[in-house]
This record gives sequence, C-alpha cells and structure tokens, in this order.
Amino acid sequence: VSSLGKGIAAASLAAILEARGLNVTIMKLDPYINVDPGTMSPIQHGEVFVTEDGAETDLDLGHYERFIRTKMSRRNNFTTGRIYSDVLRKERRGDYLGATVQVIPHITNAIKERVLSGGEGRD
Repeated sequence: VSSLGKGIAAASLAAILEARGLNVTIMKLDPYINVDPGTMSPIQHGEVFVTEDGAETDLDLGHYERFIRTKMSRRNNFTTGRIYSDVLRKERRGDYLGATVQVIPHITNAIKERVLSGGEGRD
C-alpha cells in the first residue's frame, strides 16, 4: 500500500501527541530485503532522506523531522535486509555459539531490540 500518505498521517499523529506533552519519536520499518534505500531506484522507491548521522533512509523520515521536534537517525529506520544482515554478521562472528540461526527467535529478537532501542527515552 504505497503512496497513500501513511507517513504524513503518522507524522501528524506524532505531532498531536507531542503537542499534548508527550516525548515522541517515529520509526519506519520497511519490509524490503535491501539493506537501505540508498541504492534503490528513485523511480521505484522515491527519494532518499539522509539523516544527520549519514543513514540513507526512507523519505518519510524527512516528513517526521518536519512535523515533530526530533532529529531522525539510523535508529528510526530499518529494513528486513538490515535485520538479516545484522543477524548473519553475528552468526559469522560466532555470537550464537554454533546454534542454528532461525527466524524465531533470532530475527524476531533483533527486530524487538531495534524497536526498543529506537524508542529509548521516549513516552
């Protein structure tokens, strides 16, 4: 469901919550296998938004920054490809101590860790 304004709607909702005194941030989780949108065709995906820490992210993060008082960073956007890349890097490094790496629990735990760390310090 692309180009329906979901990012603007999310940013608007965050701005309303922020106006009510909540400390908010927004995260965008993209299901594509690419690690980030930096090498994707802008015709297929749209333009890339580069955060202050240099992450090439979805354009929606630019909308989020304009609507709320939070600077977006690489913590605010991740893809399926990034999650799998991180889990596979850990597996190759031996972090899983030879265990069979599986979607549950390794991928799901990596997603949960990203969401929790991205929301740290926020309401």
